Amino acid sequence: MAKTALFFGRSAVRFAGLFVTIAYLLVNAESLCVAQAQTTASQEVKVDFPVEKEVLSNGLTVLYHVDRSIPLVSYHSWFRVGSKHEQPGLTGIAHLFEHMMFKGAKKYSGDDFDLILQSNGATNNAFTTNDYTGYYINAPSSKLELLMDIESDRMSTLKIDKAALDSEREVVREERRYRVDDNPIGLLWEGIFGTVFKLSPYRWPVIGSMEDLGNVTPEIAQSFHRTFYAPNNAVIVVAGDFEIAKAKSWIRKYYGSLPRQEVPAFQKVVEAPQTSSRSQFIRRDVQAWTVSVNWLVPEAGTDDAYALDLLASVMGQGTSSRLYRRLVYKEQWATSAGARNSSLQDSGLFQIFVTQKPGADFDRVQRAIYGEMWRPRNLLVSNTELETARNQLLKGHVDSLKTLHGRAEAIATNEILFGDYTRTFSDLQRYMKITAADLKRVAAQYLTPERSSLVVIRSQAGGSTPAGRSSGNDGQGGGR
Repeated sequence: MAKTALFFGRSAVRFAGLFVTIAYLLVNAESLCVAQAQTTASQEVKVDFPVEKEVLSNGLTVLYHVDRSIPLVSYHSWFRVGSKHEQPGLTGIAHLFEHMMFKGAKKYSGDDFDLILQSNGATNNAFTTNDYTGYYINAPSSKLELLMDIESDRMSTLKIDKAALDSEREVVREERRYRVDDNPIGLLWEGIFGTVFKLSPYRWPVIGSMEDLGNVTPEIAQSFHRTFYAPNNAVIVVAGDFEIAKAKSWIRKYYGSLPRQEVPAFQKVVEAPQTSSRSQFIRRDVQAWTVSVNWLVPEAGTDDAYALDLLASVMGQGTSSRLYRRLVYKEQWATSAGARNSSLQDSGLFQIFVTQKPGADFDRVQRAIYGEMWRPRNLLVSNTELETARNQLLKGHVDSLKTLHGRAEAIATNEILFGDYTRTFSDLQRYMKITAADLKRVAAQYLTPERSSLVVIRSQAGGSTPAGRSSGNDGQGGGR
């Protein structure tokens, strides 16, 4: 169930996609045990596969998942550092540092890193989120020791000099221009987080600001690496075709001597209660308005987060969902309409996204969205809707675990966020326990109009905005 709202990966100029799961990672069904028939609330639904966990004396956590069905491994190195661990004035350093991790270290230079992996049949990438940073390599299993040598090298002896830092800083600045400044959807996401969060470090973007990126010096970067890329702040996942005894001996060989570091304890910031609606309208050269309504909700792993996942499915997952039927099919005011519950480690966002048809009346669209959200607060969803939502989530969960990469990613996520990879296996049962009454309760508790934050990408001219709300560029109205 744990998932993040937004992530940034290596430059799109050099790498075409994020979370690349190549076709040869598909594995046989026997490696994933799923006991599932009709998804009724009284029936047991179980996912299981073998995982062994060990923690080295230096604090490094390692998860081993053996699957001998094909000669491949998926090797993940994740760190408990994301944009929320930054400070004002240095926003974006976590993502900038992700780029620096590809610039070479003592044993493997930056020029050699990708070349060596590619020549050995491996693919690799990385990503940064609000809560953590992850690196992964998918490769033939015969190359496992090489992967450990490469990854331990850049964890411990990364090369950080001014020339490399300045080069990657410009890459990230260009990435920001492409993905945010010149991208209406990127601006929408920044507007959402800046409107919903007023105190939490979630309020600033993962990619950081142009000004703050310029404040990172080699000395600051070196300190960041020493502190947050310590073994006691990391989780390694080894998934695939390998002998576990041999893998453990290699882990000790390449990682056992790395020193633990003092990692600052993160202090969670609780937002002040929101008592009136907020809004932000962002003018850009677009034909169709994009409307987003957002609510602050509980964090990943809570019972209410599971209920909100199901409610998001009922409201906006697929063409049979309520918002889609109302806005796209019935009224024909929009080309798309959907909902999602974005779970972060310290809080969550329940979100609705609607793309209006050019010329559609915004006031009608807004009233329709809030009108549809009145229903789950006051009326129980039907058994059919609840079962459909369950089936969608169960299928998505099971499908995500059909690859070595997907399983490695799932157990890494749960270990990083909760310190417990076994939550991967309990998600389905928790969804099965959610009732229609639970959906009504969380809707009434969290998804009220006065707690909403409306963020809209609108055209430069024309269209209507509701009375009493700002319609200026990056204007924000409403109160806390």
